[in-house]
Amino acid sequence: MLSGKSILITGGTGSLGQKFTAMVLERFPSVRRLIIYSRDELKQFEMSQLFPESKHPAIRYFLGDVRDKDRLRRAMEDVDIVVHAAALGQVPAAEYNPFEFIKTNIVGAQNVIETAIDQGVSRVVALSTDKAAAPVNLYGATKLCSDKLFVSANNFRGRHNIRFSVVRYGNVMGSRGSVIPFYMKKSRESGTLPITDSRMTRFNITLDEGVNLVLHAITHMWGGEIFVPKIPSYHITDLAEAIAPGCKQVHVGIRAGEKLHEEMITQTDALSTLEFDRYFVIIPPTPMWDVKNLASAFGGRNCADGFNYSSGSNTEWLSVEQLRSLIKIHVDPDFDPTGSATKLSVRLKTTRRIVLERGPESSETVSRFVAEVDPVGAEL
Repeated sequence: MLSGKSILITGGTGSLGQKFTAMVLERFPSVRRLIIYSRDELKQFEMSQLFPESKHPAIRYFLGDVRDKDRLRRAMEDVDIVVHAAALGQVPAAEYNPFEFIKTNIVGAQNVIETAIDQGVSRVVALSTDKAAAPVNLYGATKLCSDKLFVSANNFRGRHNIRFSVVRYGNVMGSRGSVIPFYMKKSRESGTLPITDSRMTRFNITLDEGVNLVLHAITHMWGGEIFVPKIPSYHITDLAEAIAPGCKQVHVGIRAGEKLHEEMITQTDALSTLEFDRYFVIIPPTPMWDVKNLASAFGGRNCADGFNYSSGSNTEWLSVEQLRSLIKIHVDPDFDPTGSATKLSVRLKTTRRIVLERGPESSETVSRFVAEVDPVGAEL
């Protein structure tokens, strides 16, 4: 499917963009061009060290922003396939900077759509998020609007031979800014992990699985579908235990715009959703094809009455040990769940010994500090 094709990925220097690049170059060595389109010159430089043009002659690095339609038009010249991964994605930042998120996530999506049509692109896959389903924060609302734009784009493409589809998934394990690297860093530095709510659950997908779903969508899309993978969930407390067993968990409360459980398919969306063996497909409101033919072609079936796909009611769950195994495979091969706690305890005991030598007042201060950040070490 990708051999001999020219591909552009917006936001290509991000976590998924880099994994997509690695997997495409490995699986499709005869790809004609692979254009990394992003606005961060430092990340492009760093990525070019991993994937140099001297070793991968198909690769190109284009500086540009999806807000800049003229630059997009130049970048999409003679491009066959576009993967739209560029987005602003931090929930708290969206509440404080709403217009910036609208410019990138909504206007940027419109720019990608219109430019792809004008430049003769044949297939466009846009990446979405579980926060776009029944959104309660501005980030999720902008991504829902983006999803609607890409789905509807199939209706105003005119005579152009182009298809648009969306891939929606949950938390990507180990991606930049996600909870796993945050917890790993936090446990090493302070010995405490913030827990917003002990009941909280999240979906989990690895970068490899995310890229595989994108490649599947490129190959199998009919236009207008939202592909949703079947993936496991985890409890946030199990994740904390997997990363730093025995580490103190501090309950800080849910942040503005957060949910206890994430959804990828609402009960209303489920009424127009087909279930397949490894994924779901949300059918567009006005499909350009026969839904029964799609179901027959890939073995799809209607969802059960009252179904919704939520991380809290999922049927597949990751245990503490499974989480540790996945972190070691997909995030950090040197991951040791006991290492950070042990190092912190040694550091705290050393600090306490030094301060004890300076007098009883300092001893009381450091003892309180040790008890707060390392209750296990405080007993040693």
